This record gives sequence, structure tokens and C-alpha cells, in this order.
Amino acid sequence: MPDVPEPMVKLVRWSAEPASAQVLRSTAASVISYVVAVWLLPNPAPLTAPLTALLVVQVTLYSTLTTGISRVNAVVAGVLIAIGFSALVGLSWWSLGLIILTSLLIGRFVRAGEFEIEVAISAMLVLGVTRVANTAWDRIWETLIGAGVGLLFNLLAPPVWVQPAGDSIESMARRMGRLFREIGGEVAGHLPVSRAAARLHEARRVDHAIAEVDASLRQAEDSLRWNPRVREGALSRIVLRTGLDTLEICAVVMRVLSRTLTDLAKHRTDEPLFPDEVSDQLEQLFDHIAYAIESFAVLITSQVSANAETAEERLTKALADSAESRDRIADMLLRNVQEHPRQWQLHGALLAEVDRILDELGLEKRSERLVEELDRAGREATERYPRLALVKRRLGDIGLYRRSSAAVRDVFK
Repeated sequence: MPDVPEPMVKLVRWSAEPASAQVLRSTAASVISYVVAVWLLPNPAPLTAPLTALLVVQVTLYSTLTTGISRVNAVVAGVLIAIGFSALVGLSWWSLGLIILTSLLIGRFVRAGEFEIEVAISAMLVLGVTRVANTAWDRIWETLIGAGVGLLFNLLAPPVWVQPAGDSIESMARRMGRLFREIGGEVAGHLPVSRAAARLHEARRVDHAIAEVDASLRQAEDSLRWNPRVREGALSRIVLRTGLDTLEICAVVMRVLSRTLTDLAKHRTDEPLFPDEVSDQLEQLFDHIAYAIESFAVLITSQVSANAETAEERLTKALADSAESRDRIADMLLRNVQEHPRQWQLHGALLAEVDRILDELGLEKRSERLVEELDRAGREATERYPRLALVKRRLGDIGLYRRSSAAVRDVFK
């Protein structure tokens, strides 16, 4: 098989991602809105229609339906402001500042919400092309055409952003695993305070990176809501969200663990951090924990059941190996503390932090968290849409009655 050039590989991968679909949909929506506006309106260059379509088209179907009205309000308000200023004062440096101030104030008045800034943006962009419209109503019709096309276009095969969110979760887990292995490789012998502090700063950066992963996951959650391409979207959202919560707790505990090792290094500046036998076991323990974290990330992001089963087996083995190493280390530290009780509280803190990570990654804890979140999501859906929940319950009772009747008939045949 001939080698495929790397640029071609990147192009194929990019075209398979939701980002490429979003770019194509935005372009197509803008072009179609322009064609429709040319066909329906007498304006020679109805550029407001593609402009509005470009602003209205959202990344997900959920955000399109929930924020489309706010965007339309913002764009229409901006268009009206631009038309008024163009007829009265034209475009100059002072009128530009005045139009921006007026747009931001009116954006609050029309309740554009988070799209207040788009009132000013629309006004500035439309101001440059207002002269081509014959009347203000032509510009309003262009805006409505673009908004309609943008709102309808996202109903066609809305993208699902689960894979990018899963990739970001796995990337963060690999980063955490790499840091655990680096920490394990440095506990043998003398550990300088500067090196321990560097690992602590790296753990803090990993903790801060949670926000970026959380933003990617929120986008994935929005792409699953009201998406006809997705079955069991609520379950997928809960699996990813609870998994990220677990990794976030592990990242926080990893930072605290790094703080414990840094404090221990400050007390032992002229001697090894741990005895050789303890440091060897700690290196193995941190390697097992790293492997468990990486396996956990694969487990919560796997889309194929076979991959999930393999990841679960690896996670179970890594947790068992970690628990075994942890017990051996506890016995060794206990003997050392009995002989030399210096900094015994730091040894206890180290073991407690390891226990917290292993507990959070455990399958039983994972199942409990999933059940709790599913129950909470069910209660919230019932409270928010009580009539819909009643209809579903009645349909479920009808289905149960039919299955029971069929089972009884089969028995008496």
C-alpha cells in the first residue's frame, strides 16, 4: 500500500471533525441566504442576509434553538441603528463612537443577553453597505431572510462534538499520568526542593487545564441536546460529565500530593527523601496510578463496548496493583516511623491522598456516581416538564401491560 502524504492525512482527519462541518454549514447558509435574498428582494447586493446567517448559525443545534432569537434581536437592532445613523449623520469618527455607544445601550434594552456586542458589530458592518438598500424595510427583510436560513440550516445533520471532548479528556489523563510517572521517578534518593516545587507548579497547571476540558465538554453536551442523530444523549452527557468530575478530583489530589512531597523535601535537604525500599515501591505505585487514570479516561470515552470492556479490565488490574503497592508502602512507612518518627504526619497525608485517588477511580464509586446523576437528571426533567413525564410514564405503563399480556398468552398456549 503506498504511503499517504501527511498533509492529505491531516486534511482527511480535519474533514471528519465537526469543525469542518461547522465551516461548511456556515458558508452554505450564507450563500443560500444571499441567493434567496437576491431572488426575493430588488436590492442588487443584499449582503445583510449572508451576514445575519453567518451570525445566527451556531455550533450546535441546541445553541441554535436557544440563542437564535437573541441573535436575531441583536442583529435587527443593529441594522435599525445603522440605517438611522446613515440617514442622519453618515459615517465619521465621532458618529462611529456614538453608534457603538448607542448600540450597546440598546442591546441591553432589547434583552440581547450575551449577544449585546453583536448589536454594535451588526450596526458597524451594515453601516458600510447601507447605501445599496432602497429602503429600511429592504434591509430588515434581508436580516429576516438570513436569520431564517441560519436557523433552519442547523436542523440539517447537526454536528456531534463528543469525539473532540473525549480526545481532550484523554489528553488531560495522559498528561496526569506522565506527571505521576515523573514524580515516581524522582522520589528515589535526594530530591531537591526546587525540583519538587517544579512538579508542584506542573500539577497546578494540570488543575487549571480542567477549565479548557470543561469548555470542550460543555460544547459536547450542547451538541447532544435535542439532536435527532443521537440516541440516549442524556446518558452520554452524564457518563462524560461524571468522568470529568472524577478526573478533576484526582487532579486536585495530585496537586496536594505534590505539595506533601515538596514539604517533605524541605525537611530532608541533606538526605534521601525515602529509604530505597520505600522509594522503589513508590515508583511502582505512581506508575500503577498513572496507568489507572489513563485507563479510566479510555473507559469513559469509549464508544465501542469492546473497547470499554478492555479499558475496564485494565483499570481493575491497575487499581488492584496500586492497592497492593500501597499496602506494602504503608507497612514500610510504619516501621520507619516507629524507628524515626520525623514528619510522620506527611507520611500519613501521602497515604491518605493515594487512598482518595484510588477510591475515586474505583468502579463501585463510579457506579454510585452514575446512578446518583441519572436519578437527579430524571427528577429535574420531571420537575421541569411534568406533563411530558406523565405522558412518558403512561406510555411506559401501556408498554408494560402489553408485554405482560403477551407473556401470559405465551404461557397458556
